[in-house]
Amino acid sequence: MNQAAETLDGWYCLHDFRLMDWTAWKQLSSEERDNAINEFLTFLEKWEVTANHKEGSHALYSIVGQKADFMLMLLRPTMEQLNEIENAFNKTTLAEYTIPAYSYVSVVELSNYMAGKDSDPDNDPRIQARLKPELSEAPYVCFYPMNKKREGNDNWYMLSMDERRDMMRSHGLIGRSYAGKVKQIITGSVGFDDWEWGVTLFADDVLQFKKLVYEMRFDEVSARFGEFGSFFVGTHLPKERLPQFLYV
Repeated sequence: MNQAAETLDGWYCLHDFRLMDWTAWKQLSSEERDNAINEFLTFLEKWEVTANHKEGSHALYSIVGQKADFMLMLLRPTMEQLNEIENAFNKTTLAEYTIPAYSYVSVVELSNYMAGKDSDPDNDPRIQARLKPELSEAPYVCFYPMNKKREGNDNWYMLSMDERRDMMRSHGLIGRSYAGKVKQIITGSVGFDDWEWGVTLFADDVLQFKKLVYEMRFDEVSARFGEFGSFFVGTHLPKERLPQFLYV
Protein backbone atom coordinates (compact mmCIF):
# COMPACT_ATOMS: atom_id res chain seq x y z
CA MET A 1 0.00 0.00 0.00
CA ASN A 2 1.32 3.44 -0.96
CA GLN A 3 1.90 6.05 1.71
CA ALA A 4 -1.15 8.29 2.05
CA ALA A 5 -0.73 12.03 2.22
CA GLU A 6 -1.18 13.46 5.69
CA THR A 7 -3.36 16.53 6.03
CA LEU A 8 -3.74 19.44 8.41
CA ASP A 9 -7.43 20.24 8.72
CA GLY A 10 -8.88 23.59 9.72
CA TRP A 11 -12.33 25.13 9.60
CA TYR A 12 -15.27 23.29 8.04
CA CYS A 13 -16.69 24.84 4.91
CA LEU A 14 -20.09 25.04 3.19
CA HIS A 15 -20.64 26.44 -0.27
CA ASP A 16 -24.41 26.99 -0.61
CA PHE A 17 -25.65 27.96 -4.09
CA ARG A 18 -29.22 29.22 -4.50
CA LEU A 19 -31.53 30.23 -7.32
CA MET A 20 -34.10 32.94 -6.62
CA ASP A 21 -37.76 32.19 -7.32
CA TRP A 22 -38.23 35.65 -8.80
CA THR A 23 -41.83 34.97 -9.84
CA ALA A 24 -42.90 34.17 -6.27
CA TRP A 25 -40.71 36.98 -4.88
CA LYS A 26 -42.46 39.53 -7.10
CA GLN A 27 -45.85 38.49 -5.74
CA LEU A 28 -44.92 39.72 -2.26
CA SER A 29 -45.79 43.25 -1.25
CA SER A 30 -42.95 45.77 -0.91
CA GLU A 31 -43.34 45.63 2.87
CA GLU A 32 -43.09 41.83 2.92
CA ARG A 33 -39.96 41.91 0.76
CA ASP A 34 -38.39 44.58 2.99
CA ASN A 35 -39.11 42.50 6.09
CA ALA A 36 -37.50 39.43 4.50
CA ILE A 37 -34.42 41.44 3.49
CA ASN A 38 -34.07 42.99 6.95
CA GLU A 39 -34.36 39.56 8.55
CA PHE A 40 -31.50 38.29 6.39
CA LEU A 41 -29.40 41.39 7.08
CA THR A 42 -29.78 40.59 10.80
CA PHE A 43 -28.35 37.14 10.05
CA LEU A 44 -25.39 38.73 8.31
CA GLU A 45 -24.76 41.01 11.30
CA LYS A 46 -24.57 37.96 13.58
CA TRP A 47 -22.08 36.35 11.20
CA GLU A 48 -20.02 39.54 11.24
CA VAL A 49 -19.79 39.34 15.04
CA THR A 50 -18.53 35.77 14.70
CA ALA A 51 -15.96 36.87 12.13
CA ASN A 52 -14.79 39.75 14.34
CA HIS A 53 -14.17 37.24 17.14
CA LYS A 54 -12.10 35.07 14.74
CA GLU A 55 -14.55 32.20 15.21
CA GLY A 56 -15.50 31.81 11.56
CA SER A 57 -15.88 33.66 8.29
CA HIS A 58 -18.40 34.14 5.51
CA ALA A 59 -18.78 35.61 2.02
CA LEU A 60 -21.74 36.32 -0.24
CA TYR A 61 -21.38 36.41 -4.03
CA SER A 62 -23.77 36.97 -6.92
CA ILE A 63 -23.21 34.16 -9.44
CA VAL A 64 -22.95 34.87 -13.17
CA GLY A 65 -24.88 32.51 -15.46
CA GLN A 66 -27.88 30.25 -14.93
CA LYS A 67 -26.34 27.71 -12.52
CA ALA A 68 -27.23 29.86 -9.48
CA ASP A 69 -28.14 33.41 -8.50
CA PHE A 70 -25.99 33.69 -5.37
CA MET A 71 -23.53 31.76 -3.25
CA LEU A 72 -23.07 31.73 0.49
CA MET A 73 -19.65 30.51 1.58
CA LEU A 74 -19.36 29.73 5.29
CA LEU A 75 -16.44 28.66 7.47
CA ARG A 76 -16.88 27.42 11.04
CA PRO A 77 -14.81 25.42 13.59
CA THR A 78 -17.25 22.48 13.63
CA MET A 79 -19.55 20.67 11.23
CA GLU A 80 -22.38 21.12 13.75
CA GLN A 81 -22.09 24.90 13.50
CA LEU A 82 -22.30 24.74 9.71
CA ASN A 83 -25.41 22.59 9.98
CA GLU A 84 -27.00 24.99 12.48
CA ILE A 85 -26.39 27.96 10.18
CA GLU A 86 -27.77 26.11 7.17
CA ASN A 87 -30.91 25.10 9.07
CA ALA A 88 -31.37 28.61 10.46
CA PHE A 89 -31.11 30.16 7.01
CA ASN A 90 -33.57 27.63 5.59
CA LYS A 91 -36.12 28.85 8.14
CA THR A 92 -35.87 32.51 7.07
CA THR A 93 -38.46 34.17 4.88
CA LEU A 94 -35.91 34.85 2.15
CA ALA A 95 -35.02 31.15 1.93
CA GLU A 96 -38.65 30.36 1.14
CA TYR A 97 -38.09 32.17 -2.17
CA THR A 98 -34.87 30.38 -3.05
CA ILE A 99 -34.31 27.05 -4.77
CA PRO A 100 -31.21 25.02 -3.77
CA ALA A 101 -29.00 24.78 -6.87
CA TYR A 102 -25.84 23.13 -5.54
CA SER A 103 -23.93 22.70 -2.30
CA TYR A 104 -20.49 21.54 -1.30
CA VAL A 105 -19.31 20.34 2.13
CA SER A 106 -15.59 20.22 2.92
CA VAL A 107 -12.85 21.26 5.34
CA VAL A 108 -9.91 23.59 4.81
CA GLU A 109 -6.93 21.36 4.08
CA LEU A 110 -3.15 21.55 3.83
CA SER A 111 -1.28 18.41 2.76
CA ASN A 112 2.23 17.29 3.68
CA TYR A 113 3.25 17.41 0.01
CA MET A 114 4.31 21.02 0.50
CA ALA A 115 4.61 21.34 4.28
CA GLY A 116 7.85 22.36 5.93
CA LYS A 117 9.38 19.62 8.07
CA ASP A 118 10.51 21.84 10.92
CA SER A 119 7.37 23.87 11.51
CA ASP A 120 4.94 23.24 14.38
CA PRO A 121 1.49 23.66 12.79
CA ASP A 122 -0.25 24.44 16.08
CA ASN A 123 2.11 27.33 16.83
CA ASP A 124 2.90 28.59 13.34
CA PRO A 125 0.72 31.68 12.71
CA ARG A 126 1.13 31.38 8.93
CA ILE A 127 -0.22 27.82 8.93
CA GLN A 128 -3.03 28.72 11.32
CA ALA A 129 -4.01 31.64 9.08
CA ARG A 130 -4.29 29.24 6.14
CA LEU A 131 -6.28 26.66 8.11
CA LYS A 132 -8.66 29.31 9.51
CA PRO A 133 -8.78 31.84 6.68
CA GLU A 134 -10.59 35.13 6.66
CA LEU A 135 -12.65 35.03 3.48
CA SER A 136 -11.65 37.64 0.97
CA GLU A 137 -13.90 40.51 -0.09
CA ALA A 138 -12.23 40.49 -3.50
CA PRO A 139 -14.52 41.57 -6.35
CA TYR A 140 -14.55 38.10 -7.96
CA VAL A 141 -14.80 34.46 -6.88
CA CYS A 142 -14.40 31.18 -8.75
CA PHE A 143 -15.30 27.78 -7.28
CA TYR A 144 -14.92 24.29 -8.72
CA PRO A 145 -14.65 20.73 -7.36
CA MET A 146 -12.00 18.29 -8.54
CA ASN A 147 -10.69 14.73 -8.27
CA LYS A 148 -7.39 12.99 -8.86
CA LYS A 149 -7.83 10.39 -11.59
CA ARG A 150 -7.81 6.66 -10.87
CA GLU A 151 -7.67 5.15 -14.36
CA GLY A 152 -5.12 2.66 -15.69
CA ASN A 153 -1.63 4.16 -15.80
CA ASP A 154 -3.06 7.51 -14.75
CA ASN A 155 -3.88 6.48 -11.20
CA TRP A 156 -2.69 9.15 -8.78
CA TYR A 157 -3.13 6.87 -5.79
CA MET A 158 -0.80 4.22 -7.18
CA LEU A 159 2.13 6.65 -7.45
CA SER A 160 4.78 6.72 -4.74
CA MET A 161 4.89 9.55 -2.22
CA ASP A 162 8.10 10.87 -3.80
CA GLU A 163 6.51 10.98 -7.27
CA ARG A 164 3.44 12.75 -5.96
CA ARG A 165 5.49 15.20 -3.91
CA ASP A 166 7.70 16.13 -6.87
CA MET A 167 4.70 16.75 -9.12
CA MET A 168 2.85 18.75 -6.48
CA ARG A 169 5.94 20.89 -5.92
CA SER A 170 6.00 21.74 -9.64
CA HIS A 171 2.25 22.32 -9.60
CA GLY A 172 2.58 24.64 -6.61
CA LEU A 173 5.13 26.82 -8.37
CA ILE A 174 2.49 27.82 -10.90
CA GLY A 175 0.14 28.87 -8.11
CA ARG A 176 2.89 30.88 -6.43
CA SER A 177 3.51 32.80 -9.65
CA TYR A 178 -0.01 34.25 -9.21
CA ALA A 179 0.67 35.48 -5.66
CA GLY A 180 -0.87 38.90 -5.25
CA LYS A 181 -3.22 38.23 -8.17
CA VAL A 182 -5.22 35.20 -6.96
CA LYS A 183 -5.91 33.96 -3.44
CA GLN A 184 -6.64 30.24 -3.24
CA ILE A 185 -8.38 28.16 -0.58
CA ILE A 186 -8.26 24.36 -0.94
CA THR A 187 -10.85 22.36 0.97
CA GLY A 188 -10.82 18.58 1.28
CA SER A 189 -14.05 16.66 0.80
CA VAL A 190 -13.11 12.97 0.76
CA GLY A 191 -15.91 11.31 2.70
CA PHE A 192 -17.86 14.59 2.83
CA ASP A 193 -19.04 15.16 -0.74
CA ASP A 194 -19.05 13.72 -4.26
CA TRP A 195 -15.65 15.12 -5.25
CA GLU A 196 -12.31 14.96 -3.42
CA TRP A 197 -11.44 18.66 -3.20
CA GLY A 198 -13.04 22.04 -3.63
CA VAL A 199 -11.02 24.95 -4.98
CA THR A 200 -12.10 28.53 -4.23
CA LEU A 201 -10.25 31.37 -5.93
CA PHE A 202 -10.52 35.10 -5.20
CA ALA A 203 -9.19 37.90 -7.42
CA ASP A 204 -9.45 41.59 -8.22
CA ASP A 205 -9.28 40.77 -11.95
CA VAL A 206 -11.66 38.02 -13.10
CA LEU A 207 -9.43 37.22 -16.09
CA GLN A 208 -6.77 35.87 -13.71
CA PHE A 209 -8.97 32.82 -13.07
CA LYS A 210 -8.81 31.87 -16.74
CA LYS A 211 -5.07 32.47 -16.94
CA LEU A 212 -4.28 30.45 -13.81
CA VAL A 213 -6.52 27.47 -14.59
CA TYR A 214 -5.41 27.42 -18.23
CA GLU A 215 -1.73 27.42 -17.31
CA MET A 216 -2.24 24.69 -14.73
CA ARG A 217 -3.93 22.47 -17.33
CA PHE A 218 -0.52 22.05 -18.98
CA ASP A 219 1.10 20.87 -15.75
CA GLU A 220 1.33 17.07 -15.40
CA VAL A 221 -0.73 16.98 -12.20
CA SER A 222 -3.72 18.45 -14.05
CA ALA A 223 -2.99 17.15 -17.57
CA ARG A 224 -2.71 13.50 -16.48
CA PHE A 225 -4.53 13.28 -13.19
CA GLY A 226 -7.01 16.16 -12.90
CA GLU A 227 -10.78 15.75 -13.21
CA PHE A 228 -12.95 18.83 -12.78
CA GLY A 229 -16.59 19.49 -11.97
CA SER A 230 -18.70 22.54 -12.75
CA PHE A 231 -17.18 26.00 -12.45
CA PHE A 232 -19.06 28.81 -10.71
CA VAL A 233 -17.90 32.41 -11.07
CA GLY A 234 -19.40 35.43 -9.34
CA THR A 235 -19.07 38.99 -8.11
CA HIS A 236 -18.87 40.10 -4.50
CA LEU A 237 -22.23 40.97 -2.96
CA PRO A 238 -21.70 43.13 0.15
CA LYS A 239 -24.66 43.54 2.47
CA GLU A 240 -25.04 47.17 1.35
CA ARG A 241 -25.89 45.92 -2.16
CA LEU A 242 -28.25 43.18 -1.04
CA PRO A 243 -31.44 45.31 -1.20
CA GLN A 244 -30.51 46.35 -4.74
CA PHE A 245 -29.82 42.72 -5.71
CA LEU A 246 -33.27 41.69 -4.43
CA TYR A 247 -35.15 44.71 -5.78
CA VAL A 248 -37.96 43.95 -8.27
